[in-house]
Amino acid sequence: MDLNKVMIIGRLTRDPELRTIPSGANVCQIGIATGYAYTNQQTGQKVESTEFHNVVLWRKLGEIAAQYLKKGARVYIEGRLQTRSWDGQDGQKRYRTEIIAENMIMLGDNPNRGSSPNFSSPGFSPAPAKPAPSQNQTPPPPQEELPTIDQSMDEGVRVEDIPF
Repeated sequence: MDLNKVMIIGRLTRDPELRTIPSGANVCQIGIATGYAYTNQQTGQKVESTEFHNVVLWRKLGEIAAQYLKKGARVYIEGRLQTRSWDGQDGQKRYRTEIIAENMIMLGDNPNRGSSPNFSSPGFSPAPAKPAPSQNQTPPPPQEELPTIDQSMDEGVRVEDIPF
């Protein structure tokens, strides 16, 4: 049995780029930087290293990323590695290794967003973040109730029950 699994936590290096391919599916590309620090055994100095990752999010997950993420946002991505190749304009063979995201969790240190929902959960539909209440504002209208899927049903979860 083989395993191709990637889990990273990092910050976006640029705003998400959302595109629609000819088949109608949405695809979003983001760049994520992850840091690593260690102490050099010979010099005793602390060394910091940064890795840059190309991440691809398909369909609804890509739409959510494009809507809610911005450069500098902290995010958890879980997915698999994939390497593509093509011939460049100069005739040279080019390669690009990407993480194909399967799950995403936005982490809560972005001041422009409220809580940190997990968008990989079935049945989750994001609700707009609530602004902080102030004395001069009227209370916001009640939030839309989020759909839930009862997994204890005898028949199980049907494709029609999934909201995306």
